[in-house]
Amino acid sequence: MKAVCFIPARMGASRFPGKVLTPIAGRPMLEHCHRGAAESDLLDEIVIATCDTEIETWAQGAGIACVLTSPAHERATDRVAEAAARSDADVVVLVQGDEPLVTADMVDAALGPVLAGEAACTNLIKRIDDEDDFRSPNTVKVLFDLRQRALAFSRSLVPNPDRLGFEGIAAYKQVAVFGFTRERLLEFSTLPPTPLEIAESVDMLRYLEHGRAIQFVETERMTHGVDVPEDVEIVERILASRAPAES
Repeated sequence: MKAVCFIPARMGASRFPGKVLTPIAGRPMLEHCHRGAAESDLLDEIVIATCDTEIETWAQGAGIACVLTSPAHERATDRVAEAAARSDADVVVLVQGDEPLVTADMVDAALGPVLAGEAACTNLIKRIDDEDDFRSPNTVKVLFDLRQRALAFSRSLVPNPDRLGFEGIAAYKQVAVFGFTRERLLEFSTLPPTPLEIAESVDMLRYLEHGRAIQFVETERMTHGVDVPEDVEIVERILASRAPAES
């Protein structure tokens, strides 16, 4: 069974244009994403999927596989579905190009249930331990049932902290690392975009609104996606705090 990691990336991010090639601790952010994923023994291949020739040129210079996709995609999952359709991958891990703190065990955690035939789609989640992170609209909060199957994604404050306060709730956030069977990933682009997906700007809501299951997998890794320039300093601090073998 062939497992491929696709890293979707584009230069035109609305909140932070060009962020995927922004230097973080001396390396472009995409290089951190690639290096972290490349440590996984479960992957047969890692490919950047982009609509920008600037990213393609950088990838070629770095010796990283890259495919050009349509510039029309608004969702990273649509971009990866296009790239995967040209691949012979049986299972896919999607690592967002703005997740520079990804590690091999995070990739393996997302892929494990898919390889075992236990889930067609997985999504990593992490307990939120910082109230500012919880209150940020850049943090996608999640709700799930007793078997960690997705119930909701929202940039709003869920669970509602008004009655118990932040310390009294168990809040979790989406980590942009996903596992898919080939069939479930390619299905994404055949499903019409949905109201909540558009309102929240969260890809996975398309699956939920069409009645598809998403299995959450919790990671203990400290992680922080890069949405705005201020996030770069936060990520650099986390990288500096890691052991040398992890950095």
